[in-house]
Amino acid sequence: MNQDRTIASKLLIVGDKGFVGKHALARWPQSMTLIAADGKNIDICKKPALLSALADNLPDTVLHLAAISFVPESFKFPEKTFDVNFLGTLCLLEALAESGFCGRFLFVGTGDTYGKVSIDEQPIREDRPLRPLNPYAVSKVAAEALCYQWSQTGPFEVVMARPFNHIGAGQAPTFAISNFARQIAEISAGKRQPILQVGNIDLTRDFTDVKDVLKAYELLLIKARNGEIYNVCSGIERSLRSLLERLLELACVKAEIQNDPTLFRPSEQLRVCGDHAKLSRDTGWQPEVPIDDTLLNLYRYWEHEIGNST
Repeated sequence: MNQDRTIASKLLIVGDKGFVGKHALARWPQSMTLIAADGKNIDICKKPALLSALADNLPDTVLHLAAISFVPESFKFPEKTFDVNFLGTLCLLEALAESGFCGRFLFVGTGDTYGKVSIDEQPIREDRPLRPLNPYAVSKVAAEALCYQWSQTGPFEVVMARPFNHIGAGQAPTFAISNFARQIAEISAGKRQPILQVGNIDLTRDFTDVKDVLKAYELLLIKARNGEIYNVCSGIERSLRSLLERLLELACVKAEIQNDPTLFRPSEQLRVCGDHAKLSRDTGWQPEVPIDDTLLNLYRYWEHEIGNST
């Protein structure tokens, strides 16, 4: 374990335009991103562009967030998903190696790689077999295997994270809890009838605030063991219904809840609860942000966005 390691000023955030990436930039405003000389984002599938960007600005640590992560999109475009999530990771690893990088690389995978896990096998630990049920999860399994191989044979250290569901201000409304918050903000602003359209809200998931997730990534870059995989989760099982009802309470909004069959997904895991004991043991991490704070921040974000669109 690397007790003396710190996140240096030259942290490279790959995937800074996404939900977590934007929060990462806010947490580490002096970090580096993959930007070309003309100011455009660099495609991680284009190794020559990566090499050019790294030539005069080599990082000390890398947080790799870039991915196609929306499950329905992965079903629609499986080849593109695999290209970005697996081949893009390979290009990035190769470009870093060829540029002389010798720090630590954190690959961000997903708890979705576990697939269906029976309730008697939960909370889910890292030693569970991986049974991915969608192209997104498949691509992450492949990229994770690649990263493990590099941790053993490459010229720098690689650590892997498997985050479960995480939420916070700025998350796209394609994700359930953010979608609920947006609908409630629209109802509060008088822009929607007091009717909420939802999918299956009797599912349970393990939700963590994005700020706690980033704290976990920071500690993994500092203290984790090379080649190891870590769940990033709260260890608490919550139903989507309970979070929706709590959002309504926090927003002081009353609304009818209607099921929309088009929002139901096939082969959906009904219950999920993760185990973060390994992460806590190796890094000291614990989730800290109360769920009410998370939900209120998310609702206020949408309240602000809806107000600005008037």
